Amino acid sequence: MKKQEKLLKTIVFLIQVAIVRIMKTRKTLKHVKLMDEVISQLKNRFKPRVADIKKNIDILLNNEYIERKEGEKDTYNYLA
Repeated sequence: MKKQEKLLKTIVFLIQVAIVRIMKTRKTLKHVKLMDEVISQLKNRFKPRVADIKKNIDILLNNEYIERKEGEKDTYNYLA
């Protein structure tokens, strides 16, 4: 595995861990607030791209760690 591939996997992992940690604490959170908190938590390590955070939110939605709150598309609930 190349060094760059390892770095990308590490970034994906760190973003997902931050999202799950935040959602586990908050239980329910609006999209914008979740994005802000992820960026805030990771800013000392690296500056995550908004597109990468969104992609990882989608992965966690598909893996059923979080869900969209019924009737509110911009709000997530923690499941796992």
